[in-house]
Amino acid sequence: MTDSLKEIFSAGLPAEAPPAPAALASKVRTLAPSMTRSMQRVAEAVAEDPAGCAALTVTGLAELTGTSEATVVRTARLLGYPGYRDLRLALAGLAAHQQSGRAPSVTADIAVDDPIADVVAKLAHDEQQTLADTAAGLDTVQLAAAVAAAATARRIDIYGVGASSLVGMDLAQKLLRIGLIAHAHADPHLAVTNAVALRPGDVAIAITHSGSTADVIEPLRTAFERGATTVAITGRPDGPVSSYADHVLTTSTARESELRPAAMSSRTSQLLVVDCLFIGVAQRTYETAAPALAASYEALAHRRAPRTAR
Repeated sequence: MTDSLKEIFSAGLPAEAPPAPAALASKVRTLAPSMTRSMQRVAEAVAEDPAGCAALTVTGLAELTGTSEATVVRTARLLGYPGYRDLRLALAGLAAHQQSGRAPSVTADIAVDDPIADVVAKLAHDEQQTLADTAAGLDTVQLAAAVAAAATARRIDIYGVGASSLVGMDLAQKLLRIGLIAHAHADPHLAVTNAVALRPGDVAIAITHSGSTADVIEPLRTAFERGATTVAITGRPDGPVSSYADHVLTTSTARESELRPAAMSSRTSQLLVVDCLFIGVAQRTYETAAPALAASYEALAHRRAPRTAR
């Protein structure tokens, strides 16, 4: 074994449990953009041909991808496995899962001249894949911890810009309807101003697909420094936002294309995560949440009633 490999194996095991085989493909899609090009080649190889790669030694996979043994091991560790042997076992499990399931019938990107029926089919397939990948890769231990903090919070602040701000507003209005004090901030100045007032017992949630949106990181950092419990919902768990997050909830996205920017697929996965967070909070606060939700329905009932013509 080379010195570089000895150094990698002696560095200790990852803090988190290795992802299940079904979550491996999702993990590759999520982390590949932040990898070095040599590590990307390894990740792409194992995602495209898990059965073939499972049959290779670390040396064989290094030769196949034109990289080194150290790069293969580093890629395995970045994907959440203690070493290459564990990655091979996951690849074998993924290959068996793929062989027992049915291959997707729609995989092509949307083209400019696609009939609308094809657009619907392709979008539906991508949305389903994004949701499945997000569910497979979501750390339920981190989710449970975020739920526990939010359920007992004095106040919940949510930060997001662009498409992520829409997801933040969705979460805030749901929390408000079960009686919690929650506010979504899309204006970065107001976000920081409000974050300054947070303290231990409060919760701050940052939503950013890239994990590097400065207008979201700044208020989360401020909340973190004030002692609030902080949560990051991000597609890049290795991004700067995670440095100020007590709990990280990872989202997944479909392939980005010219007609389908990342904001579209990231919003889908973000909505799934905030729905899981909300349901968890509603379960823990059911005795107060149920009456509050019923009261909000009653208060708005007259707005849903049909209006009589004058």
